[in-house]
Amino acid sequence: MQSPFANLTPVVKNLIIINIIVYIAMFALGDYVNLVKYLAAFYFNSPNFKPWQIITYMFMHDPGGISHILFNMFALFSFGPILESTLGSKRFFNFYFITGIGALLLHMFVQGLEVHNLIGSFTLGGADVNNISEAALQSVYSIYRTPILGASGAIFGVLVGFGMLFPNLELMILFIPVPVKAKYIIPVYIVLELFLGVKQYSGDSVAHFAHLGGALFGFLLIKLWGVKRPNNYQ
Repeated sequence: MQSPFANLTPVVKNLIIINIIVYIAMFALGDYVNLVKYLAAFYFNSPNFKPWQIITYMFMHDPGGISHILFNMFALFSFGPILESTLGSKRFFNFYFITGIGALLLHMFVQGLEVHNLIGSFTLGGADVNNISEAALQSVYSIYRTPILGASGAIFGVLVGFGMLFPNLELMILFIPVPVKAKYIIPVYIVLELFLGVKQYSGDSVAHFAHLGGALFGFLLIKLWGVKRPNNYQ
């Protein structure tokens, strides 16, 4: 039987394999090492932050359920190969990781604004904790302790790159019975993420600004690199 990875482009194939291996390792090594603590990303001033996390966080996914990694890998499987074929494997590799890092940078920037709004400083070390309310401190501690994990930021970069280069390709979207062109559906995703990120609904643990960061860097890279739409997809 042919492997489902047989027809995938090389970078996409290896990214999916690594993500799956890391996801399995979280459970296999769970009794010995907390991979979330070491490989997910934390606020830059958190005691749990390590430099390598800007890369490794992209390969971590929510251990509480399979939907997080399933949706991300399905999106990478669906949109990654055509984008890699267009950009070339080396450039796609750079595109994926730059958008993933960009996603984390925007997420941390927004976290920094939240911390500064709460305590008047971007770090606890620069604030007078004696003059800060208990509620504000608890909110800052929550930011310091909460990891960000997942490939979603890079995936949003891939989605935006795909939408820019193949705007007229029709996509089948869950709960929508007719195909919708990429140039219509992807901007809707971006606006929705912006709305949810600004509103910050209670109980919403999704890093919406990381998604927006990945989308922004994906847009900028396509523009800066001057990537043109393939002639047969005009």
